[in-house]
Amino acid sequence: MNNQYVIGVDFGTDSVRALIVNTQTGEAAGTHVHEYARWKKGLYCDPAVSQFRQHPLDYLEGLEQSIKGALAKAPADVRQQVVGISIDTTGSTPGPVDETGLPLALRPDFAENPNGMFILWKDHTANAEADEINNLAHHWDTDYTKYVGGIYSSEWFWAKILRTLRVDEAVRDKAFSWIEHCDWVSAVLTGNTNPLTLRRSRCAAGHKALWHSEFDGLPSNEFLTKLDPLLDGLRDRLFHDTYTADQAMGNLSAEWAEKLGLSTDVVIGVGAFDAHMGAIGAEIEPYAFVRIIGTSTCDILMAPNDEIGHRLIRGICGQVDGSVAPGMLGLEAGQSAFGDVYAWFSRLITKPVRELLGDEAADAMSQRLIPHLSEQAATLPITENDLIALDWINGRRTPDANHTLKGAIAGLNLGTDAARVFKSLVEATAFGSRSIVDRFVEEGVPIKKVIAIGGVAKKSPFVMQTLADVLNKPIQVASSDQACALGAAMCASVAAGVHPTMEAAQQAMGSGFDAQYTPRPDQVAIYEKLYQKYRKLGAFVEGR
Repeated sequence: MNNQYVIGVDFGTDSVRALIVNTQTGEAAGTHVHEYARWKKGLYCDPAVSQFRQHPLDYLEGLEQSIKGALAKAPADVRQQVVGISIDTTGSTPGPVDETGLPLALRPDFAENPNGMFILWKDHTANAEADEINNLAHHWDTDYTKYVGGIYSSEWFWAKILRTLRVDEAVRDKAFSWIEHCDWVSAVLTGNTNPLTLRRSRCAAGHKALWHSEFDGLPSNEFLTKLDPLLDGLRDRLFHDTYTADQAMGNLSAEWAEKLGLSTDVVIGVGAFDAHMGAIGAEIEPYAFVRIIGTSTCDILMAPNDEIGHRLIRGICGQVDGSVAPGMLGLEAGQSAFGDVYAWFSRLITKPVRELLGDEAADAMSQRLIPHLSEQAATLPITENDLIALDWINGRRTPDANHTLKGAIAGLNLGTDAARVFKSLVEATAFGSRSIVDRFVEEGVPIKKVIAIGGVAKKSPFVMQTLADVLNKPIQVASSDQACALGAAMCASVAAGVHPTMEAAQQAMGSGFDAQYTPRPDQVAIYEKLYQKYRKLGAFVEGR
């Protein structure tokens, strides 16, 4: 058999990566990363009010440049043997589109309007709207939040749509429909962006848009209209059916085939979120807990429907049939900030250096700061009297979403130095992880294995060892530093018919594991006591 190749395209928060993979061996033939030009400049964002928007031009440029760059680095004959492409993105990252599926920001009249752009996952401008959705759902005949942990988040589809419609009359007038980033980019490659006919991701719809077969799709028009008359009729301009990532979205359009130098026979798979495809790339199996650890975390569990499907898990980001692999219940949780907590501390320290000594000194310091603090923190003793911090600097995603919460550090004195504060922040992110694990176990979902992927998992042994000690579980780190793109490639291989199932694709294309962190019993015992202090501090700050 001739070699066949697939391309996984992973749209992250800051950049997009394309990875070309041999479907028979899993070997990478080429990869390329493209940073979003407008996002890098901080355009259309206002962190002070948690506004984070991305221009669709960043996505289009990134799509083209990342795939072209990966193909340029691959052997010449690979281009003719590409059979499939699949896309993963952050989410929920919805954007308003017109009747043709064109994002409003690609029209001249909305080119600089942040409300006509894609609303990034970590945008929290819709906190009030999320509260309204929860209040109404919990008093409606059908609780539409029952399959998303009982709490709807401001990071998700409906809250973001409602807020945008309320604050921007121009968008309200021109937005025919709304579309998730993973659906739009996949549809762009096929040439069919019609919002009424393109295939929508089961993953995105089930976890973020309250889609469920029990509801005959999305929440009823009556519910949405009661929430706000501005939503009247939108349900009919969205979607009814959803599709899993093993299915085809369509074929590569002639326009994009010419741009990329590929064949129109290339199959485009249905898109999904980065964490879910990343779990596939990390070789998830039933009851494995996969942590995608980067600026935030997204945690994915997969379990047989007949064993767990009857349970409603409180306070998570949803349980969706087929959101990871067909026939399996996909469960999602996560933390709103993980690496972002460390990045915040780095900025806190280096900003005065930048102001006093200039960019060159600050840049040099910022590159070395976190590794330096990690080395120092690793030498500190762990005691019951250590600082306790909360990881809620960007609110709390799970368990029990509340994006109005703030971070805190308790126990400071005149002897506290930067390394001790950094150590407390690392422990806080680990304690936040522990609270998620505890919730799954309390709700009757066992966790038999922990797998980690992402930048923090690959780069920070100190963080990973702390996490293993706090969870009191061994953690395997996937070998691939491109697990999300690899998972997208695996999905593409199934959508293109190369492999019959996700499991078969994992077996053929998986990269295995290259590190394991084992809990240290002495530290586990101390961290158990510190974790209880974390919980008490959290209850105090939250007002419970």
